Amino acid sequence: MTVKPFIKWAGGKSQLLADIRKNYPVELGKSVNKYCEPFVGGGAVLFDILSNFSVKEVLINDINAELINTYTKIKKNLEALIFELTSMQEEFWPLGESERKNYYYDKREQFNYLKVNGDETVNLEKAALFIFLNKTCFNGLFRVNKQGLFNVPAGAYKKPLICDIDNLTAISNLLQDVTIRCGDYKNCLNFADKDTFFYIDPPYRPLTETASFTSYAETDFADKEQVELGNFVDKLTEKGAKVVISNSDPKNSDNNDDFFDELYSKYNIARVTAKRMINCNGESRGNISELIISNCGGARI
Repeated sequence: MTVKPFIKWAGGKSQLLADIRKNYPVELGKSVNKYCEPFVGGGAVLFDILSNFSVKEVLINDINAELINTYTKIKKNLEALIFELTSMQEEFWPLGESERKNYYYDKREQFNYLKVNGDETVNLEKAALFIFLNKTCFNGLFRVNKQGLFNVPAGAYKKPLICDIDNLTAISNLLQDVTIRCGDYKNCLNFADKDTFFYIDPPYRPLTETASFTSYAETDFADKEQVELGNFVDKLTEKGAKVVISNSDPKNSDNNDDFFDELYSKYNIARVTAKRMINCNGESRGNISELIISNCGGARI
């Protein structure tokens, strides 16, 4: 079966997977047998590589603690997680519209309470709530405010698949030998060597001042952070690691904006077409250009 992300994630890479695959290093699964994602997000590229290539060591990381907690619970506590999700699905499906909204907001309040006040004993419940909210919230959008509280309103899906047992089981199997970390992406530097492939998918640079969406966690990711990431990529390259980076293309809104062309001038920069999948205005969901930046040289065809 094709393994897909267990959540919908802003900037998720399922739709760009074919273009990203073309930039995998030709040595992947051979001499390049280590893999790292410092911003794992929904994991579309991770699952593609784990399903199709032989890699000896894999490290995934994200600064979003609730996302990483959920990856960990899928890996280590799958049966209990499936039980929790199945229970919520069976409770949610029969409800009417107003009852569903009440149920959703009760679960959102509980998630935020546990996020602030909980300890490790509630990590399973938080993981189940994290998936439930993602499957039932507006647009499948994960967003937090400056206090770190999840604040997305309820969605209006007829019969959302809250517990996809087959996919969760497949993901759990793939994650068994994967090291999972929560923290700053820079902490992944010591994993890099000439045998390592890094796929880097950071919070995207907003195309306009009013289109900013970098609230995957409490911290911002502005131009200063994008430059710091560019320096990190330089360090990975110095260590001999193969690197592919994704980001937005500033030229969608300003043809004179050379921010990434200058930041990554020493690397290969490709522009590919993507469809904007998450936008509160349905008319604004259209084809745009995105960047795939690579130091890998010859691309995999």
